[in-house]
Amino acid sequence: MDGRVSLSQVAMRFGDFTAIQPTSLEIESGEFFSFLGPSGCGKTTLLNMISGFLTPSEGSVAIGGTDMTRVPVNRRPTAMIFQNLALFPLMSVYQNIEFGLEVRGIDRQKRRRRADELLELVALGGSGDKPVAELSGGQKQRIAIARALAVEPRVLLLDEPLSALDLKLRQHMRTELKAIQRKTGITFIYITHDQGEALTMSDRVAVMSEGRIQQVADPMTLYRHPQTDFVANFVGENNRFPGRVMAIEGDEVTLDAGLSAPLRGHSMTPLEPGDSATLYIRPEQWRLGAADDRCLPLAGVIQTEHFEGAWLTLEVELNQGPMIRAQVPQMAAGADTQVPLRVGSACRLGYSSRQAVVLAGAVHEPTSEEVVDVAATA
Repeated sequence: MDGRVSLSQVAMRFGDFTAIQPTSLEIESGEFFSFLGPSGCGKTTLLNMISGFLTPSEGSVAIGGTDMTRVPVNRRPTAMIFQNLALFPLMSVYQNIEFGLEVRGIDRQKRRRRADELLELVALGGSGDKPVAELSGGQKQRIAIARALAVEPRVLLLDEPLSALDLKLRQHMRTELKAIQRKTGITFIYITHDQGEALTMSDRVAVMSEGRIQQVADPMTLYRHPQTDFVANFVGENNRFPGRVMAIEGDEVTLDAGLSAPLRGHSMTPLEPGDSATLYIRPEQWRLGAADDRCLPLAGVIQTEHFEGAWLTLEVELNQGPMIRAQVPQMAAGADTQVPLRVGSACRLGYSSRQAVVLAGAVHEPTSEEVVDVAATA
């Protein structure tokens, strides 16, 4: 089944408000693709245009090479799992899974055979006669998936289906969803504000902000090589150093960030001396101790220390600089490092310039909504 989804300059307007700026995107058949962004960024609106619940104000939507822009919901080769799952609480598991097949006129024997196949797929074989109301949260999630798959869609759309689950169950269901997608080969399009979900499950992720796609890439590329300051701040945690470009050698940029020494990092975008730019360093990229040829040193005083098992998270106030966060292995507290990891003690932190990213422009200050979303995934 061809589950390619093509968006060609789709836009969505509600009166004077533009929810989706003109957007083009290609999602490959059999891909697990996620839209990631804060609440209100437009990701659910895009999903509703793909499903047919909304008709684009302009542009077109194609599935499998066929224009679906004006095709109604019930005639599209898609199925959708909503945030609240929308299961029928007074029906049995069998009745829920078979519902879509019954509407299509499939006879009872074939419906039951298909339901049993799907129950085995979602690891709930033998549960068909149970009332849905008696199932756990994770079991309900699986039944919702089985019901959606029963009609054999080419594209399965998932609108934050794990948001109501507790952390342990949410983490378990990430693995389950990915495994089901691999077994079926169906195109999954997933909506989430949870970075962990997007980075763990997806083949590719589109990061959205204010109705625009900021970057589309595989999870590792998004994390290591953000292309915009929004992506650098929203995906994971970053230490930010705004400043002015002093010199450029190849893709290595030297930045005056107002510290005791210049900072260096690499940039994939054109910059010139004198340009404003921001250097980003992930907390886990700091190294404790003296510098070597690849490691630029900064000095500061430890203000807080948080023990997190294998890791220590430090907040360090740099000399003549801002407060930064560093995540270092617990082994760094060993005597062989000669680094006293105590609140109030001085320390030296370095980093490899190859791991620091420099982006053009001033630093992006996250909105309160973005801060809430990031905190929710910590």
